[in-house]
Amino acid sequence: MGALSSRMMWLRRDRAPEEPGAVRDEQEAVEEMEAAVVQGEEESEESQLSTSQVGRKRKTSPGGPLAKAPRQERIKDKSRSIYQALFLRGEGSDIQIRALGEEWNLHRVYLCQSGYFASMFSGAWRETNMNTIEIQMPDENIDREALHEVLGSLYRESMIIPPCRVIAILATASMLQLDELIQQCREIMKETVSAQSVCSYYYSAENYGLQDIRTICRQWLLDNLMTQRSEELLTEVSLDLMKELIASSDLLVLEVEMDIYTTLKKWMFLKLQPTWRGTRRALLPDANSWFARLRGESEGAPFLETEQGRAFMPVFQQLRLAYIICDLPSAHVIDQDALIPATWLTPVYKEQWLALLRAEQTKEVGPVDVYMSDLQENSMRCGGQLRRDEQCSWRWAGFNFGWDLVVCYTNRRIVFRRSALNKSCGLGVSLLWQRKVAFRLRLVSLDRNGRAIFRRDTEYQMLSLRKDQELEVVNLENQDVVFPLFMACNFLYIPRERGTAQSEDPCKSPES
Repeated sequence: MGALSSRMMWLRRDRAPEEPGAVRDEQEAVEEMEAAVVQGEEESEESQLSTSQVGRKRKTSPGGPLAKAPRQERIKDKSRSIYQALFLRGEGSDIQIRALGEEWNLHRVYLCQSGYFASMFSGAWRETNMNTIEIQMPDENIDREALHEVLGSLYRESMIIPPCRVIAILATASMLQLDELIQQCREIMKETVSAQSVCSYYYSAENYGLQDIRTICRQWLLDNLMTQRSEELLTEVSLDLMKELIASSDLLVLEVEMDIYTTLKKWMFLKLQPTWRGTRRALLPDANSWFARLRGESEGAPFLETEQGRAFMPVFQQLRLAYIICDLPSAHVIDQDALIPATWLTPVYKEQWLALLRAEQTKEVGPVDVYMSDLQENSMRCGGQLRRDEQCSWRWAGFNFGWDLVVCYTNRRIVFRRSALNKSCGLGVSLLWQRKVAFRLRLVSLDRNGRAIFRRDTEYQMLSLRKDQELEVVNLENQDVVFPLFMACNFLYIPRERGTAQSEDPCKSPES
């Protein structure tokens, strides 16, 4: 019967047992239809030949006009003939499908490759014995073209799916329960994730249960949300998705937490002003002007407490404000914008002041027993970009409880140095002989479509440094590193104070 019938039988494995002889009868029916189509095609070709040509061809090819064609060609021609005769022309049809204003004259035996139609024809539905079936489409992603292509796939060996049509095909295949076609859509989506497709793929993966695609898209967004700086991408990120991304410690931050706030401000403006058209350089000034005007109209009320801003509250609550207010210029911007309510900021200022006193007056050397929730939810997020393989160093602005930590890249190694004698930072530097910090370092190289082609992760570790000591944390020698290279850091200098009763065991990572 060929590959088509074999695929149909494979799809039957998950169906309920059929009556004795039903499968054999369907096989025979398919074989008869296919044989009739092929025979008709051969007779049509022969009738077009002249008598002399027929004589010559029969002498050289006793098996018929298709006998000498390569096997692959014959299979392709057979599949094409079946598709054209049975699907496009509807020859021998025993059922009509109506949907989306169109009609298809089809065959039950082919439709039974679909779990949807197999259940329909099993006797449990009222449509079981009907010759004309009208289908209402519950999914707006399914259009006439997608339904035509998916129904046609039941009559041919393979189907080419352009990436621009993969979501419509996936929606249709999911409704009709075509596992092989769903898998083909899954593979296409894996290979074509980009700034233009990632959000639509993410939402489709959630709708149709493709957990692996959802994970791939989420990781792509964590890697690219702060590095792509794309207004088009920001407009497509929903509130729920943005909340999930901003809450994550895996978010690749190029500079500091304040840059996340700035990104959220631009994103919220684009959501509220979808008709805005301007240059990338004009986006932030336009957003600032728009929010300033609203602030004047609302008599100074924080924007997130207004009717327009309330929906964005859960997203802005994921900001780690402690690492914004520790920098004076950033604190001034937060105060001037008046987006965030003072009731959010006051306890953060208090907590930071008490942490400062603990660091200065109790001679606390840093975290000892660190809870994983502290590392994931409260660690400082910062980062940088290494454009080429050359020496570079980073020091992030803000008061970090007496730490002046310098991250250096040199000779394909990344080194942490605790600077205790440097006075250029302008802030108090702890002179304790030893300080501890919990950290995690990630390195990522992205291709032009934003997909990771190199990834390295130290996981969370505890680091102990004496004054002006430096330690190597990553060695990239003999590794195929691609530049530019993004570096993302998580630091926890002083863990948050906890009550005596804890439901979580502390995480004691080995010290470097």
